[in-house]
Amino acid sequence: MTYKTLNEVLKEAQELNFTVGAFNAHNLEMVPAMIEAAHEVGTPIIIQTSVSTANTEGMTNFVAVCKSMAEKQAVDVVLHLDHARNIKDIEEAIAAGYSSVMFDGSALPLKENIEKTKRVVEYAHHRGVSVEGEIGTIGGTEEGYTVEEGSYTRPEDALKFLKECDVDALAVGVGTHHGQFQSKTKLNFPLIETLHDKLDKPMVIHGGTGVNEEDYHRLTENGIRKFNVGTELLVAWTETAKEKFGGTEVNNSLRNNIIPCNEEVKKIIKHKLSLFMNAK
Repeated sequence: MTYKTLNEVLKEAQELNFTVGAFNAHNLEMVPAMIEAAHEVGTPIIIQTSVSTANTEGMTNFVAVCKSMAEKQAVDVVLHLDHARNIKDIEEAIAAGYSSVMFDGSALPLKENIEKTKRVVEYAHHRGVSVEGEIGTIGGTEEGYTVEEGSYTRPEDALKFLKECDVDALAVGVGTHHGQFQSKTKLNFPLIETLHDKLDKPMVIHGGTGVNEEDYHRLTENGIRKFNVGTELLVAWTETAKEKFGGTEVNNSLRNNIIPCNEEVKKIIKHKLSLFMNAK
């Protein structure tokens, strides 16, 4: 077990028919608990960061923690840069040691999305790094970036995109929304089934907090190999932090307040990973 690329863990997921959980680290403190959750469940895990979080905490710091824990524990860990829209950020992440990156050109005209994604794929693959692309858009707000209304992935656009861009995974717009946690979304399963039938690449669900857990198995059966969860972790961590810090003495050790926050994150991830293993 070791530090892996996205392509490596998704290949295993495809062969064994399960989905790999991808979880957003909103700070560096979360990461050990996230990897420990995967270690205890016995599954691979994708740790992903936004560009802003990576820059705040330090890209090389995330790489160091993920690599060291992957090498010392029986767990496969991928470190993924999520929703990068600037190629310079991708170059910096690869230089720092990220094993996977996402270029999000979904808001661009299809031709421009293809051109830029293709460039990222060539650059990243030459350096042994996996790439996720996106066709269609995910609505909602993430890390201050808002898409008012998501758009469904058009199968003909996805086919054209994949003909030109040898990405390792494709994020698709099928009805999910970033930041959704107080309600659940209705997924467009007829579209998901069509995409699964027509495309030969692992597909990715973004905005996973808003997806009913009852739908996980059906998603796996229809080619979803990477499933992103971010908001649910952020809400749990912050709610616990408000409770702990609100009632603590000012000279109490920070770890007494932060450890319970990380334990909540760990609990959620263990639960999700167990479901993603696609047990019937």
